[in-house]
Amino acid sequence: MPQDAFTLKFIAKELSTLLVGGKISKITQPAKELVTFIIYTAKGSLKLEICLSATGCRINLTKEEVPAPKVAPGFCMLLRKHLQNAQITKLAQIDGERIVFIDLDCTSEFELRKMTLFIELMGKYSNAVLVENGIIVGALKTTAIGENTRRVLFSGAKYTLPEPQDKCSPRDMARIAQILGNADGGKTRLIADKIKGISYATALEITSTYGENVSAKQVFDYLNDEKSEPCVTFTDGQPSDFKARSSCLQKRVYGSVLEAQTAYYAAINAKKRFDEKVRKLNSAIASAVKKQEKRLKLSEEKLLECRDAETLKLKGELITANIYALKRGMDGFEAVNYYDEGGKKIKIALDKTLSPADNAQKYYKKYNKLKRTTVAVEAQKRETDEKLLYLKSVSSHVRLADSLYDLEEIEEELRQAGLLPPVQVKKKTDKISPYRAYIWGGMKILAGRSNVQNDRLLKSVSGGDLWLHTQGYHSSHVVILSGGKPVPDEALKVAAEICAYYSDGRNGNKIPVDYTLRANVKKPPKSAPGFVVYSDFKTVLTDPNPHEELKEE
Repeated sequence: MPQDAFTLKFIAKELSTLLVGGKISKITQPAKELVTFIIYTAKGSLKLEICLSATGCRINLTKEEVPAPKVAPGFCMLLRKHLQNAQITKLAQIDGERIVFIDLDCTSEFELRKMTLFIELMGKYSNAVLVENGIIVGALKTTAIGENTRRVLFSGAKYTLPEPQDKCSPRDMARIAQILGNADGGKTRLIADKIKGISYATALEITSTYGENVSAKQVFDYLNDEKSEPCVTFTDGQPSDFKARSSCLQKRVYGSVLEAQTAYYAAINAKKRFDEKVRKLNSAIASAVKKQEKRLKLSEEKLLECRDAETLKLKGELITANIYALKRGMDGFEAVNYYDEGGKKIKIALDKTLSPADNAQKYYKKYNKLKRTTVAVEAQKRETDEKLLYLKSVSSHVRLADSLYDLEEIEEELRQAGLLPPVQVKKKTDKISPYRAYIWGGMKILAGRSNVQNDRLLKSVSGGDLWLHTQGYHSSHVVILSGGKPVPDEALKVAAEICAYYSDGRNGNKIPVDYTLRANVKKPPKSAPGFVVYSDFKTVLTDPNPHEELKEE
């Protein structure tokens, strides 16, 4: 992203227009390197976000709600102490630098104090420093007194700007001409390395606009032109950057650089939250799968031990059959196995201390114990297999999720299943439709987002509605709300394509989708969420299609 002095120039001017004259009403620090201000202005309340992380450092407006910690960090308390109800008198960029300063009138019951908040947007060196009369009141990132550093940043020290870089001013036409004149090639890197406040992304825009033979006059005009064409650029359908100007063909234009920046970071933050939620859910599922696989392995080992149960029973029977020839004190004998067609003999060990009858009972007892164990372990194995199948279906829903709302539904399902800890705070009810909803020809089609939603959908529709599910794949349950009326072939095709898209098989070609009346779909007692059995169905082969154009807003 071009978070350089060139782009910051436009952002600072736009923020100045919106915020100067406004009063700070609320200050929070939701994260270590994130500070937010609620500012009352003539046009209403605005939320200023200052991010000082190594990646994504910025100053912009946002509408996103980020929960603040119960105990405010020290820097947040310092800002509240001095800047609560302060009025913004000036907001500007330090010329050619990635630094924005905000002048503030801080009023208390006894005096008016003038302070300045310097916001330094310099990658891993990003910082926020509160200054009064040139003296540092406090900083987000401070330096220790004994630390070997060129720049001192702690309370009571004099505030100084970062040391200037040995670069050409973007207003020095002659110097720009000299730099470009000495270039053998690779002017993009040269512009970024030699001209002050220009990132590689901005330099690339210049050479993309004018070509690698760009002239000094063209570079000068580009950097000093006050006009902007704000946009968010896209790569493969995903936001890739925001720009003050861009020659990129895949872009969305906005009314201001500030709007473009806000939209870009809103998309980036949404993607970040989505990815974090996916990782969290996948981690919980993987942990549960590992636990069940371990349990399954133990069951299989136990069943392996029980495979000799019938041999024990046979030995007990052979002892009984030959009891007339056996005496106490014998340690074993050979007997003809009358179950073997060849009449082979089998060796049978005996306990010398027991009578032949007691030896037979001993074998019978071992046999009965192993049979009981086999029955119990087979039941456990069936239960484990069902849980693994269920976890696979949840994993499938996570993989097919296309919104944060989908993942929140799955997260709630895992909480109900005991795979995630319960939350103490009551979840807010979302006003949007609980299912993926589509309209075709006046007919409504619904699709579940998770196993729990699939169950809920099944309960909410009537027996005459048409129900769909992929054959041999985990998928969303899809229902056409027909109310018992005949469903047009085209509506069936659309619903089947949606069902195929939200299934494990959507990366394949043709996918079989079963459909039947809801009345033919049953949920067995105590079965896992999303599990059903159905009858009297027909099957259609179809291609996956999300049918975004039919989605109900």
